[in-house]
Amino acid sequence: MLTYRTHVVIKNPHQILFSDLPFRVGEHVEVLFLALEEKISEERELALLLYDTESLPQIQPLTEEDIVKEITAFRAGR
Repeated sequence: MLTYRTHVVIKNPHQILFSDLPFRVGEHVEVLFLALEEKISEERELALLLYDTESLPQIQPLTEEDIVKEITAFRAGR
């Protein structure tokens, strides 16, 4: 088994491009991603969670009008 190691800096978490790999066309390879940080801080973990949450397709922007409606409904006991 040939092992090849390289390092990249993530610029777009949705796509990573590798070039000049020492493998042949059609060859099956296993890809393993390891973060070089020893421990992810709670702040970083929260930022990653928020990023993932905000990118969900069902998330829609909240308008001032939506907020007023929610407050009114809450105060009315609905």
